[in-house]
Amino acid sequence: MLNLVLLQDAAGAATQGSQWSFWIMMILIFVVFYFFMIRPQQKKQKELQKQRDEMKKGDKVVTAGGIYGEIKEVQENAFIITIAKDITIKVDKGSVYATIDDAQTQDKK
Repeated sequence: MLNLVLLQDAAGAATQGSQWSFWIMMILIFVVFYFFMIRPQQKKQKELQKQRDEMKKGDKVVTAGGIYGEIKEVQENAFIITIAKDITIKVDKGSVYATIDDAQTQDKK
């Protein structure tokens, strides 16, 4: 009878220890994901947003669809881009990724 009680206490302690190690491992996994995946992506998004906010009339840009053009007008959520003589398009700011100068410097890296 005494052996049975001791075995139950030992099994309970082992279960407690494995539960703690499970939670510690889950927290460590989350920390690794945060520092190696989430944080760098957030930093990259902030830099891209800053670059879009700094774009002005006359900048040469490339859209997400690969259209090259020059900014004719900056609106609140969009750019009016001239892509050829007398041809302008309205493009959402989120789809403009780089000025042509920035794109060329990235190609050289």
